[in-house]
Amino acid sequence: MSAADTILRFLERINGHDADQIAELMTEDHVFIDSLGNAVTGRENMRSGWGSYFAFCPDYWVAHEDIFSEGSRVAIFGTAGGTIADNTWQTPAAWLAVVENGLVKAWRVYADNKPVYDILAKSAGSRPRP
Repeated sequence: MSAADTILRFLERINGHDADQIAELMTEDHVFIDSLGNAVTGRENMRSGWGSYFAFCPDYWVAHEDIFSEGSRVAIFGTAGGTIADNTWQTPAAWLAVVENGLVKAWRVYADNKPVYDILAKSAGSRPRP
């Protein structure tokens, strides 16, 4: 299986919203880097992280338009979106992955988080104050 094939399976599993299935495709020392540069290391930490993210955004989805692969590195360009607090969002996104022995060793996200921040700000502003 090629590195690009592994990433296509990884994207399918993200869209399946099952943190255990996603974790099955990660190396034990997997590293996730978000669009702000924050890193989380370890398959088990990311299993928990994906579970928490799906609780926060239960219908999170990713879609790819282009995939470029060179050796173990795969670049993916597309869109991400979902629903947070009854508000839908969508943004262009890109990901850079490193595949090792058929598993995802690194997953880096490049996306504009402004739509999500706007929803969170709106939700915070609409909450009743004690």
